[in-house]
Amino acid sequence: MRMLNLALQGGGSHGAFTWGALDALLEDGRTGIEGLSGTSAGAVNAAALAGGWAAAEAAGRDPREGAREKLRDVWQRVIALGSLGALHQQFARLLWGGLPPELSPGAILGNAWRGLLSPYHSNPLDINPLRTLLEEEIDFAAIAAQRQLKVFVSATHVATGKAVVFSGAQLDARAVLASACLPLLFQAVEIDGHAYWDGGYSVNPALSPLIKECRTADLLLVQINPLARARTPKTGAEILDRVNELTFNASLLTQMRAIEFVNRLLEEGAVSHERCKTVRVHRIEAAPALAAFPASSRVSADGVMIGKLFEAGRAAAREWLAQHFEAIGERATIDIAHDYLDDSSLERPLPLVPGTRSMGKGFRSWLTRLLRQQQP
Repeated sequence: MRMLNLALQGGGSHGAFTWGALDALLEDGRTGIEGLSGTSAGAVNAAALAGGWAAAEAAGRDPREGAREKLRDVWQRVIALGSLGALHQQFARLLWGGLPPELSPGAILGNAWRGLLSPYHSNPLDINPLRTLLEEEIDFAAIAAQRQLKVFVSATHVATGKAVVFSGAQLDARAVLASACLPLLFQAVEIDGHAYWDGGYSVNPALSPLIKECRTADLLLVQINPLARARTPKTGAEILDRVNELTFNASLLTQMRAIEFVNRLLEEGAVSHERCKTVRVHRIEAAPALAAFPASSRVSADGVMIGKLFEAGRAAAREWLAQHFEAIGERATIDIAHDYLDDSSLERPLPLVPGTRSMGKGFRSWLTRLLRQQQP
């Protein structure tokens, strides 16, 4: 069996694409999973998969089927409860059902309302249906007790702005809720006296735990937020949507650049393979499927849209398996330098000549500090 680590981006309801991709990977059965790292909706997907896996395994059932069932149960409740935070759009659909959600007066007023009031005023009781869903659907104690899957969930420490990664006994409903806490909609999640917001503001998702804590060198990213847009945004809503996409991709770009640099140091012989490992990166990308949906649909729990995204995720994962399964354990299937490095970078990286080998030591020191920042 070929092993993978899975990195799951957040993206609100667009995480249904990731649900579909995971469903297809689990159904296929030819790949094993060592590590799961998720942020926001990616954290919900990671917790649901691991929770269903652990419960089924404890009951003597097929853990893959248990994981698929739990993912389905969680997303069915998302559809029923509208639990990804679009409270204002629920009112908008009732009042202005004939208009697209992003153009309805209710949505426009909701956007203005959020700019005037914080959730500490507009939602003083801190009502968040996702809290109940997580507590009722996912057995976090079972996740901590099982030993096959390593699960990492990221949130942003409000005071410091640093990413904090929860795993093991620290991983509970509060951690996942913190990872998905959009601060304009919900009050910060308090854990041990510290306030947390959505993990996407600092790391989306965290790749370093999959590299540090897992033996598997193949990392499969399910990417929700598009890297590029063909058209320059012109309206206020389009501009805000693109700003959010850039913000929630910034940490991913940084991490990918670090991986590419270490891989190159290893290839050039500037770093020992005893200290670092080559990471083979793969990607299932949601951008083509999401082109039909406005970015504002991230906060919609519309069942038809979620169903379409689920099927799109399944199709994308099946296509990826058909094209790249044989590459697992052998080679990367994306070009990090092309996709994630700045255009200002040299077209062809300079070779590491004698006298520049000290870069390896300096980079290891910097990378160590970076990794430590992401530990709880």
